[in-house]
Amino acid sequence: MSFVEYGDTIKDGDTAIVFLGHESMFPVKVQHGTVTQTKYGVIRHSTDLIGKKYGSKVTCSKGGWVFILHPTPELWTMNLPHRTQILYSTDISIITMMLELKPGSIVCESGTGSGSLSHALIRTVAPTGHLYTVEFHQQRAEKAKEEFREHGVEHLVTVTNQDVCKNGFGVSNIADAVFLDIPSPWEAIGHAKSALKAEGGRICSFSPCIEQVQRTCLAMEEYGFTEINTLEILLRVYNVRTISLQIPDLGKAAEDNSSTGFDSSNPSNQDSSCTNLQQGTVQFKSGVPLREMVGHTGYLTFATKS
Repeated sequence: MSFVEYGDTIKDGDTAIVFLGHESMFPVKVQHGTVTQTKYGVIRHSTDLIGKKYGSKVTCSKGGWVFILHPTPELWTMNLPHRTQILYSTDISIITMMLELKPGSIVCESGTGSGSLSHALIRTVAPTGHLYTVEFHQQRAEKAKEEFREHGVEHLVTVTNQDVCKNGFGVSNIADAVFLDIPSPWEAIGHAKSALKAEGGRICSFSPCIEQVQRTCLAMEEYGFTEINTLEILLRVYNVRTISLQIPDLGKAAEDNSSTGFDSSNPSNQDSSCTNLQQGTVQFKSGVPLREMVGHTGYLTFATKS
């Protein structure tokens, strides 16, 4: 099993996603002789998982059932153990696009955190690219190494435990892109420039506060970066509902009645007229935004090494 290569069959040692519903799923490490408890009952790894195909429908001990999914960076983002605040797929998608990443790209990242963005970067640059990720916190760096090894991508990533603002990324003039998610990114702009290739390399900085963005932009200008721009991605979800609206009375019905010899003195015609007025509504499908939505997460500042 690898996060960058699809495997058809569940094997001992794999990381799989147990899917109970769109709002309920969790990762599990498949191990011979182990069981996993769910609200639908027990899943026995030896008999229910190992040897089965990914995507299989597994019946639990209480009669309920779940699906076992192959892990992807998107599913991992939704289910990973949080060691820090993470980036979600909305921001990740624009980062990979604006940094112009592709298979074979060399990327530098700091900090690694919980590895949400790291997994997406690794998949994007695979099979010939490489990710150099720097994490200041030693325990988080060691945990990230362990996860990359378990997920079969350790050959595509190098994890370093050091302060990027003081010691940089440990590479020079080879990176196609640099990503910064640290409290003071302006202190690492010089090291980012050193890590980037001679010209044309892209940099992105993620910051939750506009004051951080201002200082970062000033540092980028000082080090000669061009095409500096900042944006914010907000995801707005719509629900599809059936809407009923009353048909407006534009006076046409009265004109039609008079022109067709409509006799209002006839009781049957009066009843029909009242029924039409009462039923003067139309139903249609419409997208209705949720009353609440996820607001500000952070600002993304992009620039190019000239």
